[in-house]
Parts: sequence; C-alpha cells; structure tokens
Amino acid sequence: MPCFRLSRAPARVAAALAAAAAFAGPALAEGELNALIWCDHADPALLEPFEKAHDVKVNVKEYEGTGAALAILDQSRPGDWDVMVVDGVDVPRLVGLDLLAPLPAEALPMDDIFPEVRMEDSNAADGTFYAATEKFGYNTISYNKAKVDPEDMKDLTMMWSDKYAGRIAIYDYYLPIEGLVALGLGIPTAELSSADMPAIRDKLFEMKKVARSVGEVVSSQTALATGEVDILIGGGEWVTAVLAQENPDLDWVVPEQGALRWAQSIAVMKGAANPEMALEFVKYILSPEGQARLATSSCYWGMPANAKAGEVLTPEQKTALRWDDQPAYLANTQLYPVPDEDLDIEMQDAWTEMLQQ
Repeated sequence: MPCFRLSRAPARVAAALAAAAAFAGPALAEGELNALIWCDHADPALLEPFEKAHDVKVNVKEYEGTGAALAILDQSRPGDWDVMVVDGVDVPRLVGLDLLAPLPAEALPMDDIFPEVRMEDSNAADGTFYAATEKFGYNTISYNKAKVDPEDMKDLTMMWSDKYAGRIAIYDYYLPIEGLVALGLGIPTAELSSADMPAIRDKLFEMKKVARSVGEVVSSQTALATGEVDILIGGGEWVTAVLAQENPDLDWVVPEQGALRWAQSIAVMKGAANPEMALEFVKYILSPEGQARLATSSCYWGMPANAKAGEVLTPEQKTALRWDDQPAYLANTQLYPVPDEDLDIEMQDAWTEMLQQ
C-alpha cells in the first residue's frame, strides 16, 4: 500500500524504535512459521488456506517502516524469523546487511510476474534473486468525483492550488508525497537530488496552506470516506477499492505528469529455522490463488504481481483494481525516490518543517 508502511527511517530513528520493537518469542517449532509482515498478510482469509494445506501455524508480527523492521531484526535471535515482507526498493539494503537467503527462481513463477514490477535490479543481486515482488499499486490522487471536477485531478499542480483549499487531506508519508511534488515540478524521482529540495520544500508549504489535514492511513481514509475532505493526496486503489463499494463516487486517477508506484516484496530470511516451509509460503503467496487473496486483503487492496491472478479474481474485483488499465498506469508511473542518507535526512527535515507550519 502503499507504502504507508515503508518509512526509510535513518539509523537515529531505528535505534529509538529498537526497545519498543524487540521480539521476545522463542525460536520456531517445526510446525510453525514466523513472518515479519505488513498488515495485509495478517488476514485470516490469506493465511488459513496455507495453514490447513501444510498443517502449520503462521505467526505474524506487523511492522511499519523498514527502519522499524531493522530494529526488530537487530533485537531478535538467529532463526526467530522465517519470512519477511519489505518495500521492494529496500531489498538491496537487506541484502547488503546479509539478512536474506537466496531464492530458487526456478521454483517460483517469475515468468508470470508483470515485467514492469519484477524489479530485478533490486530483488536480485549478481543474478541471484533474494526477494520477489508480490503486490504493487500507486500513491496518487484519490477524490470524490461528485464534489470536485475530475479533470482537475489529472494535473498534479492542483496539489498546491487554492481552488480546493480546506478540502484536501495529505497522506502523512514524506517519500511518496515529496515524490509526487517532484513529478509535479517535472523532476523524475530517480534524479531527485539535494539541489531540488528548496523547490520541493516551497511546494510542501503551499500544500500545507490549502490542506485541511495531514494524517496517517486510517485518518486519511476516514476523512475521505466521511466527506471531511474531497481529495486525498497520496491515495490510490489501496484507499478507494474497498470504500467505493459503499460510496461509488470515490475514485482515483494517475495524473498526466504521472504518479508514484509502490511495490512490496517477500523474502526468506537467512538462517530461518524453517526454511523449507518458508519457501512454501513464498510459493503460496506468489500463486494465483494466494495473489488474489493478498490483492483483496481486508487491510488494503493492491494489484497482484502475478498476472495469472486475473484468472482467480472476480470481474468486480478486477474492475476495482483497474486491471485493464495497468499497461497505461505502469508506463506513466515511477518508483519511490531512493535517497542516500544525507538526502533522506533533508527530505524528512523538509517534511517536519511542513508539518509544523
């Protein structure tokens, strides 16, 4: 989802999280699997079919942000974790820390993954896969089409226009929002640099002036669903796919300048206590059936990475996910910025200043 869980917290933040995030559970028994996950993987509708098929109990721990995950791992013992879900752009970070085990690509449906989200440049290193993309989606503009002009939503510069002042919520996550600002300014996310930050900072301040609120996932969704606001900057299918069932006026769009694409990956941990079952879990998650359940998880919806999931999803689910529009969306979206530590600090500082306005 967004990647509302994907904070790239620097070491100073991760260290502060460590004490609260420590895992004190025992190493796994043979009939158990421990998974460090995002909330969409905690859905019983996803886990129970695997548990029954393999006579195993999947123990899950939810986290938000790669920094928080690293803090948990730092406080864990070898073998405490078998599988992990992580932001696709952060996989190289974990590989560099020697935390992930190689994946046997020949045992996984790699050829069925949409080529645009296979992300071999981050999921693989030196020709070896360490993770596989399992789900993706977009941080863009969600809105109530009965309350705003849908044509206005096709232009990212509306984010700082005063036309809808007081009717806008901003999703509280600096990476995708500053990435959207960059796109609105004509800056590709892969080329974002420190030299761009003054212009991005100025636009963030302009956005804050016209926004009614800046909030995390639940409060942002609630503000749009209840009509407190008519526009959510940073939203997408992960917000409206479920809400639109109750309010069909809720919609989302990929603007002409593009949008941000999030992608989450699943990996087996190096030194996993139950590596064979961990691989079976990865295979299940990447199967058409597992993908369909993950795509429509009760926590948030998103596009399955495996194209064959379309054979399992219902027509209504595919419509909500904009299945037929994906080629155009993939062609007109960019990945999250991947800043180095210095730029990451600059981006977070600009975000903090904006929040304090």
